[in-house]
Amino acid sequence: MKSLIQILLVLSLGFAPAFTIPALAFDLDDLNKELKKAKKKADKELRKIDKARGKLTTAEEIEIGANLISGLLGAAPLVGDPVLQHYVNDVGYWIARQSKRNDLPWQFGVIQSDGINAFAAPGGYIVITMGLFSLLENEAQLAGVLAHEISHVVRKHHLKALHKTMKRDFWSDLPVQAANSEKDKKKLRKLINSGVQLYATGLDRKYEYDADLRAVVLAARAGYDPYALLDVLTTIDSINPDSEELAVLMNTHPPTNERLDKLADKMDGRMDKYASGQTNPRRFRQLAGGR
Repeated sequence: MKSLIQILLVLSLGFAPAFTIPALAFDLDDLNKELKKAKKKADKELRKIDKARGKLTTAEEIEIGANLISGLLGAAPLVGDPVLQHYVNDVGYWIARQSKRNDLPWQFGVIQSDGINAFAAPGGYIVITMGLFSLLENEAQLAGVLAHEISHVVRKHHLKALHKTMKRDFWSDLPVQAANSEKDKKKLRKLINSGVQLYATGLDRKYEYDADLRAVVLAARAGYDPYALLDVLTTIDSINPDSEELAVLMNTHPPTNERLDKLADKMDGRMDKYASGQTNPRRFRQLAGGR
Protein backbone atom coordinates (compact mmCIF):
# COMPACT_ATOMS: atom_id res chain seq x y z
CA MET A 1 0.00 0.00 0.00
CA LYS A 2 1.24 3.36 -0.97
CA SER A 3 1.95 5.67 1.86
CA LEU A 4 -0.16 8.76 2.35
CA ILE A 5 2.84 10.94 1.53
CA GLN A 6 3.33 9.19 -1.83
CA ILE A 7 -0.35 9.61 -2.74
CA LEU A 8 -0.27 13.30 -1.89
CA LEU A 9 2.91 13.77 -3.89
CA VAL A 10 1.33 12.14 -7.01
CA LEU A 11 -1.81 14.20 -6.66
CA SER A 12 0.12 17.43 -6.28
CA LEU A 13 2.22 16.70 -9.38
CA GLY A 14 -0.69 15.54 -11.48
CA PHE A 15 -3.13 18.28 -10.70
CA ALA A 16 -0.90 21.35 -10.12
CA PRO A 17 -2.73 24.45 -11.37
CA ALA A 18 -1.36 26.03 -14.54
CA PHE A 19 -2.17 29.57 -13.38
CA THR A 20 -1.13 32.00 -10.58
CA ILE A 21 -3.57 32.57 -7.77
CA PRO A 22 -4.36 36.31 -7.93
CA ALA A 23 -4.39 36.68 -4.13
CA LEU A 24 -0.73 35.61 -3.95
CA ALA A 25 0.54 37.73 -6.81
CA PHE A 26 2.53 40.88 -6.04
CA ASP A 27 4.44 43.63 -7.86
CA LEU A 28 8.13 43.83 -6.99
CA ASP A 29 8.30 47.51 -8.01
CA ASP A 30 5.49 48.41 -5.61
CA LEU A 31 7.17 46.41 -2.86
CA ASN A 32 10.47 48.24 -3.42
CA LYS A 33 8.67 51.59 -3.27
CA GLU A 34 7.05 50.66 0.01
CA LEU A 35 10.38 49.50 1.44
CA LYS A 36 12.02 52.77 0.41
CA LYS A 37 9.24 54.76 2.06
CA ALA A 38 9.57 52.72 5.24
CA LYS A 39 13.35 53.17 5.26
CA LYS A 40 13.04 56.93 4.69
CA LYS A 41 10.58 57.21 7.57
CA ALA A 42 12.79 55.10 9.83
CA ASP A 43 15.87 57.16 8.91
CA LYS A 44 13.99 60.36 9.73
CA GLU A 45 13.06 59.06 13.17
CA LEU A 46 16.61 57.87 13.78
CA ARG A 47 17.90 61.33 12.80
CA LYS A 48 15.63 62.85 15.45
CA ILE A 49 17.03 60.48 18.05
CA ASP A 50 20.60 61.25 16.96
CA LYS A 51 20.01 64.99 17.14
CA ALA A 52 18.46 64.65 20.57
CA ARG A 53 21.68 62.93 21.62
CA GLY A 54 23.77 65.69 20.09
CA LYS A 55 24.73 63.81 16.92
CA LEU A 56 24.53 65.87 13.75
CA THR A 57 25.57 64.94 10.23
CA THR A 58 28.74 66.54 8.90
CA ALA A 59 26.62 68.60 6.50
CA GLU A 60 24.52 69.91 9.38
CA GLU A 61 27.63 70.72 11.40
CA ILE A 62 29.08 72.68 8.47
CA GLU A 63 25.81 74.57 8.06
CA ILE A 64 25.78 75.58 11.72
CA GLY A 65 29.43 76.63 11.55
CA ALA A 66 28.83 78.75 8.45
CA ASN A 67 26.06 80.62 10.26
CA LEU A 68 28.18 81.14 13.38
CA ILE A 69 31.22 82.41 11.49
CA SER A 70 29.00 84.78 9.51
CA GLY A 71 27.94 86.31 12.81
CA LEU A 72 31.57 86.86 13.78
CA LEU A 73 32.52 88.31 10.41
CA GLY A 74 29.59 90.69 10.63
CA ALA A 75 31.25 92.25 13.68
CA ALA A 76 34.83 92.08 12.36
CA PRO A 77 35.48 91.67 8.61
CA LEU A 78 38.42 89.87 7.06
CA VAL A 79 41.66 91.78 6.60
CA GLY A 80 41.89 92.98 2.98
CA ASP A 81 45.21 91.30 2.20
CA PRO A 82 44.84 88.34 -0.22
CA VAL A 83 48.48 87.25 0.18
CA LEU A 84 48.15 87.12 3.97
CA GLN A 85 44.82 85.27 3.82
CA HIS A 86 46.17 82.74 1.31
CA TYR A 87 49.22 82.11 3.49
CA VAL A 88 47.20 81.52 6.65
CA ASN A 89 44.91 79.17 4.73
CA ASP A 90 47.89 77.20 3.42
CA VAL A 91 49.37 76.77 6.90
CA GLY A 92 46.01 75.97 8.49
CA TYR A 93 44.99 73.47 5.82
CA TRP A 94 48.30 71.62 6.07
CA ILE A 95 47.87 71.23 9.84
CA ALA A 96 44.23 70.20 9.49
CA ARG A 97 45.31 67.50 7.06
CA GLN A 98 47.16 65.84 9.94
CA SER A 99 43.97 65.58 12.00
CA LYS A 100 41.30 62.88 12.13
CA ARG A 101 38.87 65.18 10.33
CA ASN A 102 40.96 66.05 7.32
CA ASP A 103 37.95 65.69 5.02
CA LEU A 104 36.22 68.83 6.30
CA PRO A 105 36.15 71.89 4.00
CA TRP A 106 38.58 73.80 6.23
CA GLN A 107 38.68 77.57 5.86
CA PHE A 108 40.92 80.04 7.70
CA GLY A 109 41.08 83.80 7.91
CA VAL A 110 42.51 86.82 9.69
CA ILE A 111 39.91 89.32 10.89
CA GLN A 112 40.28 93.05 11.44
CA SER A 113 40.35 93.30 15.22
CA ASP A 114 42.90 94.63 17.70
CA GLY A 115 41.75 92.08 20.25
CA ILE A 116 44.13 89.19 20.95
CA ASN A 117 42.13 86.05 20.20
CA ALA A 118 41.21 83.30 17.77
CA PHE A 119 37.91 81.53 17.14
CA ALA A 120 36.73 78.21 15.73
CA ALA A 121 33.29 77.25 14.45
CA PRO A 122 31.90 73.76 13.78
CA GLY A 123 32.56 72.37 10.34
CA GLY A 124 36.11 73.73 9.97
CA TYR A 125 35.83 77.54 10.07
CA ILE A 126 38.66 79.28 11.91
CA VAL A 127 39.64 82.94 12.29
CA ILE A 128 42.49 84.66 14.09
CA THR A 129 42.43 88.35 15.00
CA MET A 130 44.97 90.78 13.59
CA GLY A 131 45.82 91.62 17.18
CA LEU A 132 46.97 88.07 17.90
CA PHE A 133 48.60 87.62 14.50
CA SER A 134 50.74 90.72 15.10
CA LEU A 135 52.21 89.11 18.23
CA LEU A 136 53.53 86.10 16.32
CA GLU A 137 57.16 85.83 15.32
CA ASN A 138 57.26 82.80 13.06
CA GLU A 139 55.22 80.19 11.19
CA ALA A 140 55.48 77.61 13.96
CA GLN A 141 53.73 80.00 16.35
CA LEU A 142 50.98 80.55 13.78
CA ALA A 143 50.75 76.77 13.40
CA GLY A 144 50.36 76.33 17.17
CA VAL A 145 47.53 78.87 17.37
CA LEU A 146 45.68 77.37 14.40
CA ALA A 147 46.24 73.83 15.70
CA HIS A 148 44.53 74.82 18.97
CA GLU A 149 41.45 76.01 17.07
CA ILE A 150 41.53 72.99 14.74
CA SER A 151 41.48 70.76 17.81
CA HIS A 152 38.28 72.45 19.01
CA VAL A 153 36.61 71.52 15.71
CA VAL A 154 38.00 67.98 15.63
CA ARG A 155 36.76 67.35 19.17
CA LYS A 156 33.42 69.12 18.46
CA HIS A 157 33.82 71.23 21.60
CA HIS A 158 31.44 73.97 20.47
CA LEU A 159 28.73 71.52 19.44
CA LYS A 160 29.00 69.77 22.81
CA ALA A 161 28.72 73.09 24.63
CA LEU A 162 25.70 74.12 22.55
CA HIS A 163 24.02 70.78 23.15
CA LYS A 164 24.27 71.31 26.90
CA THR A 165 22.60 74.72 26.70
CA MET A 166 19.57 73.54 24.69
CA LYS A 167 16.79 71.25 25.81
CA ARG A 168 16.70 67.75 24.37
CA ASP A 169 13.54 68.33 22.32
CA PHE A 170 15.09 71.43 20.74
CA TRP A 171 17.57 69.28 18.84
CA SER A 172 15.22 66.49 17.82
CA ASP A 173 13.27 68.74 15.42
CA LEU A 174 16.04 71.17 14.50
CA PRO A 175 15.71 72.01 10.77
CA VAL A 176 19.38 72.79 10.16
CA GLN A 177 19.45 72.51 6.38
CA ALA A 178 15.83 73.19 5.46
CA ALA A 179 14.46 75.94 7.67
CA ASN A 180 11.47 76.93 5.56
CA SER A 181 8.70 77.91 7.96
CA GLU A 182 8.93 80.91 10.26
CA LYS A 183 8.91 78.55 13.22
CA ASP A 184 11.90 76.66 11.81
CA LYS A 185 13.77 79.87 11.06
CA LYS A 186 13.14 81.15 14.57
CA LYS A 187 14.53 77.93 16.02
CA LEU A 188 17.64 78.14 13.87
CA ARG A 189 18.16 81.80 14.84
CA LYS A 190 17.98 80.79 18.49
CA LEU A 191 20.74 78.24 17.94
CA ILE A 192 22.94 80.76 16.11
CA ASN A 193 22.42 83.41 18.80
CA SER A 194 23.39 80.88 21.47
CA GLY A 195 26.48 79.99 19.46
CA VAL A 196 27.56 83.62 19.11
CA GLN A 197 26.95 84.11 22.83
CA LEU A 198 29.24 81.15 23.46
CA TYR A 199 32.13 83.15 22.03
CA ALA A 200 31.52 85.80 24.68
CA THR A 201 31.26 83.39 27.61
CA GLY A 202 33.81 80.80 26.50
CA LEU A 203 34.08 77.03 26.55
CA ASP A 204 34.57 74.84 29.57
CA ARG A 205 38.16 75.01 30.81
CA LYS A 206 38.65 71.30 30.21
CA TYR A 207 38.04 71.91 26.50
CA GLU A 208 40.70 74.62 26.38
CA TYR A 209 43.27 72.44 28.12
CA ASP A 210 42.40 69.59 25.78
CA ALA A 211 42.83 71.82 22.71
CA ASP A 212 46.22 73.04 23.97
CA LEU A 213 47.54 69.52 24.39
CA ARG A 214 46.22 68.29 21.06
CA ALA A 215 47.55 71.40 19.33
CA VAL A 216 51.19 70.61 20.12
CA VAL A 217 50.71 67.05 18.82
CA LEU A 218 49.14 68.32 15.58
CA ALA A 219 51.89 70.89 15.13
CA ALA A 220 54.55 68.19 15.59
CA ARG A 221 52.80 65.92 13.05
CA ALA A 222 52.84 68.81 10.59
CA GLY A 223 56.60 69.18 11.04
CA TYR A 224 56.59 72.29 13.25
CA ASP A 225 58.27 72.95 16.57
CA PRO A 226 55.54 72.00 19.08
CA TYR A 227 57.02 74.30 21.74
CA ALA A 228 56.07 77.33 19.64
CA LEU A 229 52.60 77.37 21.22
CA LEU A 230 54.26 77.75 24.62
CA ASP A 231 56.11 80.75 23.23
CA VAL A 232 52.82 82.34 22.16
CA LEU A 233 51.26 81.75 25.57
CA THR A 234 54.37 83.16 27.26
CA THR A 235 54.09 86.33 25.16
CA ILE A 236 50.41 86.70 26.03
CA ASP A 237 51.18 86.09 29.71
CA SER A 238 53.64 89.00 29.67
CA ILE A 239 50.91 91.47 28.62
CA ASN A 240 48.96 93.38 31.25
CA PRO A 241 45.87 91.16 31.83
CA ASP A 242 43.75 94.29 32.29
CA SER A 243 44.57 95.60 28.80
CA GLU A 244 41.64 96.10 26.47
CA GLU A 245 43.15 93.82 23.82
CA LEU A 246 43.01 90.85 26.21
CA ALA A 247 39.53 91.49 27.61
CA VAL A 248 37.69 88.80 25.62
CA LEU A 249 40.50 86.24 25.84
CA MET A 250 40.74 86.59 29.61
CA ASN A 251 36.97 86.21 29.97
CA THR A 252 36.73 83.13 27.76
CA HIS A 253 39.90 81.18 28.59
CA PRO A 254 41.62 79.87 31.71
CA PRO A 255 44.41 82.11 33.11
CA THR A 256 47.33 81.96 30.70
CA ASN A 257 49.80 80.99 33.43
CA GLU A 258 47.64 77.96 34.25
CA ARG A 259 47.57 76.94 30.60
CA LEU A 260 51.35 77.26 30.46
CA ASP A 261 51.85 75.17 33.59
CA LYS A 262 49.51 72.38 32.50
CA LEU A 263 50.90 72.25 28.98
CA ALA A 264 54.54 72.34 30.08
CA ASP A 265 53.86 69.56 32.58
CA LYS A 266 52.25 67.34 29.92
CA MET A 267 55.00 68.03 27.37
CA ASP A 268 57.93 67.62 29.74
CA GLY A 269 60.36 65.19 28.11
CA ARG A 270 57.70 63.82 25.77
CA MET A 271 58.04 66.29 22.89
CA ASP A 272 61.78 66.96 23.00
CA LYS A 273 62.49 64.80 19.96
CA TYR A 274 60.18 67.04 17.93
CA ALA A 275 61.71 70.32 19.15
CA SER A 276 63.83 70.55 16.00
CA GLY A 277 60.69 71.05 13.93
CA GLN A 278 60.39 73.94 11.48
CA THR A 279 59.76 77.53 12.61
CA ASN A 280 60.17 79.31 9.24
CA PRO A 281 60.61 82.89 10.50
CA ARG A 282 61.77 84.22 7.11
CA ARG A 283 58.82 82.82 5.17
CA PHE A 284 56.50 84.12 7.88
CA ARG A 285 57.86 87.66 7.48
CA GLN A 286 57.72 87.49 3.68
CA LEU A 287 54.23 86.11 3.31
CA ALA A 288 52.66 87.82 6.30
CA GLY A 289 52.85 91.20 4.60
CA GLY A 290 56.05 92.27 6.34
CA ARG A 291 54.41 92.24 9.75
